[in-house]
Amino acid sequence: MTFRAVDPATGLEGERYPLHDRAAVELALAAAADAQKTWDGVDYEDRGRILRAAAVRLLDDRDRWAARMTAEMGKPIAQARSEVEKCASVCDYYADHGEAFLLPAAADTEATRAYWMPRPLGLVLGIMPWNFPHWQVFRFAAPTLMAGNGVLLKHAPSVPGCAEDITEIFRDAGLPDGLLANLRIEPDEVSAWMADDRIAAVTLTGSVRAGKAVAARAGELVKKTVLELGGSDPYLILEDADLDLAAERCVTSRMINAGQSCIAAKRLIVLDAVHDAFVERVLERMADYEMGDPRDQDTRLGPLARTDLRDEVHRQVEASLAAGAHCRLGATVPSRAGAWYPATVLTGVTPAMPAGSEEVFGPVVSVLRAPDEDTAIEWANGTRYGLGAAVFTSDVARGERIARDRLEAGACFVNDFVRSHTALPFGGIRESGYGRELSPLGIREFVNQKTVWVR
Repeated sequence: MTFRAVDPATGLEGERYPLHDRAAVELALAAAADAQKTWDGVDYEDRGRILRAAAVRLLDDRDRWAARMTAEMGKPIAQARSEVEKCASVCDYYADHGEAFLLPAAADTEATRAYWMPRPLGLVLGIMPWNFPHWQVFRFAAPTLMAGNGVLLKHAPSVPGCAEDITEIFRDAGLPDGLLANLRIEPDEVSAWMADDRIAAVTLTGSVRAGKAVAARAGELVKKTVLELGGSDPYLILEDADLDLAAERCVTSRMINAGQSCIAAKRLIVLDAVHDAFVERVLERMADYEMGDPRDQDTRLGPLARTDLRDEVHRQVEASLAAGAHCRLGATVPSRAGAWYPATVLTGVTPAMPAGSEEVFGPVVSVLRAPDEDTAIEWANGTRYGLGAAVFTSDVARGERIARDRLEAGACFVNDFVRSHTALPFGGIRESGYGRELSPLGIREFVNQKTVWVR
């Protein structure tokens, strides 16, 4: 049995990677557990030095890592290079700040001395997706390693080469042998391995279905989890918004990675007074996204990652059209090899349609016409998700008030598109998951906040 990479632009098969059998996984777990015990005794300065070396390794060979992403999941090469650079930034961030984030905290008690201090949990299993095959791994691995834990990587089967590249980057940076182990196992094997006592915690970025399965299993085992799941992010366009700015930011957000982003602008909820003018601006910008070779530096819209994913996007579009939505652009599967789907704009979308309620993971803009602000906010919050949201208005105080007090999501932006930043917590509510990555909160997720009392 093997994992195999398939080029989404051509449908041609790439490299094959043999799966690890039970004996190989056992050896990897044993080596990781031993390495973590030693790593626990390494000081923050030396841990940071290795993270900084990983950042250098990423940047020195960014074209190589980017090319693999493009070959395995179709990411346009310019976006792939940017992803590599962002991975380097998160390594540097935790190298620079990790120790300060994990300082002991004193408490005023009747004891001679009392304080709590973070201690590593042990081995953290990371179940990672294909859409940002380096970034999703580095954003959990960098803080997890800086905190003194070991990392077990269960990457998506469709990006096996990217997983190998990540292990190479950390190995070349000087990470102790075995401390980061790449486990090529089938998804249905994960549940059994989660029961291993050497695995202390699990983090997953992926679908709601996968997150629920992991959370249920972790609950049985009483193991800590962090889940970053899907999103159907609403972007509110109010009657006083700068429509050119709003259209540019909304379309940019929607089309990053061919729309395959949990925090993309998936539902544009536009007040009636500016609906038609805003839609025209969106159509102008979406028409500029022509499908092109993802290896071309100028390409902004490459293929989707797999044909089955493309077919699911088209199913959601067709179901929405059948329910009364209007196609203003795209919505036709091209007759060519590969997982291609054009830039698509749907108007007349309602919250009852797939395009108005589900996560459409592709280059599809869904526009909902709302009669007033309260209805727009009601529709925005009327979802099982809660990852990101945004509001566009020329009244910044109004926008901040809506973002702060009325929109229900893990990250709410005003006059900009939602994105992750190393210095800010990232995560969702409801079926978008729980726990936080990045920022000081991210490095504190997988530690034991140990209380010490001295009389």
